[in-house]
Amino acid sequence: MPLGVGILGFAHGHVNAYCSQWAQNDDMDIRVRAAWDHDAARLESNCRAFGLEACADPESLLARSDIQAVVIAAETSMHADLTERAAAAGKSIVVQKPMALTLPEADRMVAAVQRAGVPFSMAWQMRVDPQNIQMRDLIQSGELGRVFMVRRRHGLSMCLDKSFTTSWHVAPKYNRDIFADDASHPIDLIHWMLGVPETITAEIETLCHSEMPCDNGIAVFRYSGGPLAEVVCSFSNPAGENTTEIVAEKGSVIQNYGDGVSCNVPRAGGPCGLKWFLRQKGEWVFSDIESPTDHGARIHGLARPLSEFLHGRRPPIATAEEGRTSLRMLLACYVSSREGRRVRFDDDAIARV
Repeated sequence: MPLGVGILGFAHGHVNAYCSQWAQNDDMDIRVRAAWDHDAARLESNCRAFGLEACADPESLLARSDIQAVVIAAETSMHADLTERAAAAGKSIVVQKPMALTLPEADRMVAAVQRAGVPFSMAWQMRVDPQNIQMRDLIQSGELGRVFMVRRRHGLSMCLDKSFTTSWHVAPKYNRDIFADDASHPIDLIHWMLGVPETITAEIETLCHSEMPCDNGIAVFRYSGGPLAEVVCSFSNPAGENTTEIVAEKGSVIQNYGDGVSCNVPRAGGPCGLKWFLRQKGEWVFSDIESPTDHGARIHGLARPLSEFLHGRRPPIATAEEGRTSLRMLLACYVSSREGRRVRFDDDAIARV
């Protein structure tokens, strides 16, 4: 019998990809049955699109015996409250990124999951991307030797569109700003690849439209004894190509087409998606993992790992504790940029952002 899933909010659009994939692939053994959203129009359109029963409030959805798990994709400001309710109801939980707006909210979520003992996973697409897994394996296997630098460029183009000023993604009430919303992806990638940094230094600016704050930012994550990791984000970026660079003792890695602005535009010359150079061999090694034709394919690719997690066939993509750590790394960027200083990972100021 398929596992019953309920959707708590459709604000984060990635959830639509999971719903469509679960409906189209019977082998994933997931049945999305009902949904709630505080936005009545959004609830009605998505329930119609996916053939779901609309619930008047979260409690009525969580009370259903035919729903064993929920995907929380409401606006980020609602994640903590909905996680507490779902955990108390004994449901397995998947939460869209970022985990929360503040560290105290993330603490509430961790405590709720631990108290109830329910399965929980963050929905981090970059952690299941096959090319990203291959790069992480190259680092952790020791094949590259000591890693000196990791650079991740991440971009979106929505801040070039003035109409995005009305989106909840740039409304402080719901989501802080676009940097908090989407820089969370590559920052979590650095956490997943390299662990917890010692210090964070960042500059975050509003450069395209004042109504869409914090559209460009650069963050440096310092690990004692190396490596240095850099996350470069622009959400007013029309196009890109190179996405990830890894510089190491025994070789270097280059990845192209790893984000939206590089995946969704015409590819000039067709460079390889992922390759690495090993000094000992003196030649490039080309990955046999092809880049998706568009970024939507990467988002759709998370549906199967999530189904495996919900069925207990794989561990969480990221635990609640890991989600909180990635959020701390993200919020440290704001402390550094506002106060003009290097911020230790354990700095008390991060909890006050």
